[in-house]
Amino acid sequence: MFLKDISKRAALKDIFTGIIIAMVSIPISMGYAQVSGLPAVYGLYGSIFPILIFGLLSTSKQFIFGVDAAPAALVGAYIASIGIESGSEQAIRLIPVISLLTGVWLMILSLLRAGKVVAYISTPVMGGFISGISTTIIFMQIPKILGGVSGRGEIAELIRHIVHTCKGNFAPTSALLGTAALVILLLAKKLFPKLPMSIFVMAGGAILGYTGFAQAHGVTLLEDIKGGLPIWKLPDISLIKRTDIITTSLTVAIVIMAETLLASSSYASKNGYKLKNDREIMVYGLGNLAASFTGCCPVNGSVSRTAMGDQYGGKSQLMSVSAAFSMMMIILFGTGFIKYLPVPILTAIVISALLGAVEFHMIKRLIKQDKRELFIFFGAFFGVLVLGTVYGVMIGVVLSFISVIINTASPKRSFLGVIEGHEGFHSLERNTAAHPIKGAVIYRFSGNLYFANINILITDIEAAVKDDTMAVIVDSGAVCSIDITAADRIAELKKLLDQKDIKLYFASHIGSLNDKFRQLGLSSMVEEGHCRRTVSAALLDAGFEPPYEVIRDSGAEQKELPIQSFERLEFEWAFGKDADMEMEKYAQMLMSDIDAEQNAEEQLDSLINADVQWKGMGEMDHEELLVHIQAHLKELSEKLHISEERIDEAIELRKLILAEKLGNKDPKALKLLKEHNSRFESVLSKNDSKLYEKLLQKRREALDHLRKTNPEYSDIIDEFYRK
Repeated sequence: MFLKDISKRAALKDIFTGIIIAMVSIPISMGYAQVSGLPAVYGLYGSIFPILIFGLLSTSKQFIFGVDAAPAALVGAYIASIGIESGSEQAIRLIPVISLLTGVWLMILSLLRAGKVVAYISTPVMGGFISGISTTIIFMQIPKILGGVSGRGEIAELIRHIVHTCKGNFAPTSALLGTAALVILLLAKKLFPKLPMSIFVMAGGAILGYTGFAQAHGVTLLEDIKGGLPIWKLPDISLIKRTDIITTSLTVAIVIMAETLLASSSYASKNGYKLKNDREIMVYGLGNLAASFTGCCPVNGSVSRTAMGDQYGGKSQLMSVSAAFSMMMIILFGTGFIKYLPVPILTAIVISALLGAVEFHMIKRLIKQDKRELFIFFGAFFGVLVLGTVYGVMIGVVLSFISVIINTASPKRSFLGVIEGHEGFHSLERNTAAHPIKGAVIYRFSGNLYFANINILITDIEAAVKDDTMAVIVDSGAVCSIDITAADRIAELKKLLDQKDIKLYFASHIGSLNDKFRQLGLSSMVEEGHCRRTVSAALLDAGFEPPYEVIRDSGAEQKELPIQSFERLEFEWAFGKDADMEMEKYAQMLMSDIDAEQNAEEQLDSLINADVQWKGMGEMDHEELLVHIQAHLKELSEKLHISEERIDEAIELRKLILAEKLGNKDPKALKLLKEHNSRFESVLSKNDSKLYEKLLQKRREALDHLRKTNPEYSDIIDEFYRK
């Protein structure tokens, strides 16, 4: 149970948050009950037992259940379509039957393990879905601030309703109170996030209603509610014979399942806990059965109340239990104050909570990080906003699957080469030190091979083959499966390469892929040894033995690779084209840790021997880091209160030590190191020529002094800095 993992302090906060949620639920629940076609008091009835059941049985720590927009709107639309007047006896008889069937459908969906569908819905779809629902409900609520009643339908209908309200029912004082309350709430959320400003705003509104100010200026108040708990009774099941009730209740059940699972999964993901989806759906069903027995409309997970609970730091379902008992106390003993609450002020509280649920931060993140996922986000968002919850979910799911297809149809791939002295095969694009092997094309394909992406592999390989190519080796380590279309195209490619006396290999894949090759007509690839366990084995079979001949600068120079190894360029491997930028960030981070109160010489020594974050950093990367640090001589001098000359000399000495170690491991490594330094200095000379000239001058002075104080490094100075 939730109480076992919660502290006394957290429990008190959850109880207090539950009381706030109960207070805020008064206008929300009453309003949505009316939207569904019931008298307002039934909204309060639906805010006791369904919420209590959810709080006691749900695996969601933060989500709140209750009378909410989507089911209410669907039921209200159905009631209107069959000609039943809202608030009539017919509606009071029929709506609980819909709730009953909705609960039954949800329990059936739970038994069918329908909760696993959420695993196929991506984070942008969830974010767009929640944002779309929140925005829709905000548009529903705006007319209540302006002096009218809540809207229903999709965005076009909601906007028309807002315009109609402005033309026919606009109340200036109501709009002023609602807007002022919303501004106060939003400012308080930013300036005093832990302050329960909604309680103070609600209290202020009650005072305006009690004194008569609100009524005198045409501000709508909540209706008077008769106290007392609801009577439990079985709905009129004779009405179930209507086929349209069965289909409507199924639609409502699917909406409740999708909307609540998506939203609660989003909160679970953000706050680091797991949901049991099928159990959750069962709890939704039980909650709706309780709603039906108390005469209420179908109940749903509430994004607005959950957002409010999150705002006030609620961490467990003790919130829901507290909210349920608080609502029970209100109905029993506190309904008298309800009639004094101004509708526009309470509506502002709801809108404030909903604005917190709109995923603005996700939009900003996706704009920077992934435009395709941003498109999916807005697809789900506008799907909900324009077409409604059901179609919004469908659009989001379809877009997710399209994204999967696009990603698998165009997987990451690269041509590989070798780095001098380092084992393995490395991306030519991502490693400037890597060079292709003369006469061989090594190609990595990072995805399963099937009809949608095989043409990419074929096209890439055909474009890479040259007149002197003797072997094409596909590094298929990431390929776990292949379909018949891909197998046929590979057979065609092999035939084409055979005509050119070029051997085709697949290497490094899992053994079961060989079984698939044999099954799909490529058994000769396996039988003739063209499927190899490693790329090295494929190269050896094709006649390539280490040390390999490599091609430098598109064939301008050819060298043999030594067999011995030295440490690779970790930053370039980790960050690719952003390596220089990340190295600069790392250098600045190291300098930001300098403490003026500590020993300056010790901090300088620690800095130039940087072993803080990237422990085990190779000499190549370490030397390049020193080059970046060297560009901040003036800043270092001011922080350490050591002369620029002393710092530069210490850095140059450390660079020489690293260069000597590299030279001892592999004489050719010095050339590679010089290439890296040259690249950085070239960029620096273009971006800040004055700083570049200053660094060169400081370097000359430091090296001249080092020749005198450390003559043993004279040879390495000549070798390393010779143009």
